[in-house]
Order: sequence, then C-alpha cells, then structure tokens
Amino acid sequence: MNRQESWELLREWTESDSLLQHMLAVEAAMRAYARKFGEDEERWGVTGLLHDMDYEKHPAPDEHPMVAVRELERRGYPEDVLHAIKGHADYQDVPRDTLMSRTLYAVDELSGFITACALVRPGGLEGLKARSVRKKMKQKSFAASVSREDITRGAEELGVDLDEHIEFVAAAMRERADVLGLAAEEG
Repeated sequence: MNRQESWELLREWTESDSLLQHMLAVEAAMRAYARKFGEDEERWGVTGLLHDMDYEKHPAPDEHPMVAVRELERRGYPEDVLHAIKGHADYQDVPRDTLMSRTLYAVDELSGFITACALVRPGGLEGLKARSVRKKMKQKSFAASVSREDITRGAEELGVDLDEHIEFVAAAMRERADVLGLAAEEG
C-alpha cells in the first residue's frame, strides 16, 4: 500500500476533477491528523484518498462504498483502512470504533464544506477562519448538499471542539491549496 499506487488506482476509477479534489482534500486532512495523533501518515492519507473512489460510478447506498471496499480488499489493503472507509457512510451501520474511522468521518463532509467556502472567496483558503465557516453553515442554501449534522457529529465523535476542528482541517487543506485549486487569486 503506497500513495503512488493508490493514486493510480483512484485515477482508474474516477474522472471528475471535483471528486478528485475532494479526495485530495480529505487526504490532506487525514495526513495532518495522523501527524497530530502520532499515527501512520501514509496509511491515513491513503485511506482519505481512496474513501470515495467508487462514488462516481456507484453512488447508490447499496453500492458505495462497498464496491470500492471489495476492490481494495482484493488488492490486499489492510482491514483498518477498509473498516474506516465502510464507516464513513452512516447507512452502512459500521461502528466508527477506531481513531482512523472517526477521523475520516469527521473530515469528510467538513473538507467539502470548507472547499465550498474557499471557492466563493478571492483569498481561497488563505485567511479562512472557523467563524466564517460557521456563519456559512447557518445558510441552508449554501452548499446545501453538505450535511451540517455530519460535520457536527464528526467533531463530537472525534472529541474535538468544532471551531478548532474547522481551523485544523482548513490549515491542512491550505498546505495543499495549489493542488486543490483553492489558492488565493492573483492580483
């Protein structure tokens, strides 16, 4: 299991630039939390990178993420990675009973919401604060498909303050702003 092979696999399964960027954002957040928690950064990063690899072709709850899990299992990915990927979908009823599975759930919806916030700012991720994100969370029409409940529940399950969690994930994504297409506009 290495990042380059995982990226190549992801590219075989996913064409959508926005979905690829989402998975890169989740990877960045997972790597940052792995460093914070003293965990295996490569393993956690790959988990974030691949968590939605089947979503483009298999978005239905009876398929996602299990189509990906079966493929990753066939390729020999470790059980803790598969468990975390299964657990990021509430409807799978897989307990998030590991730090990695709780972290993946906590960063998934939040990274999507932070991306949406950054896209409407000339500064992109630069200077994005939890206060601004929380304000946008109150606007039901903004990024309406992102579950605010999942964002809140994710921070609770991870045992972190929501504002600190938002700041942490935004900072992790800021480190990859160029790759994510979320850098400040020039001029």
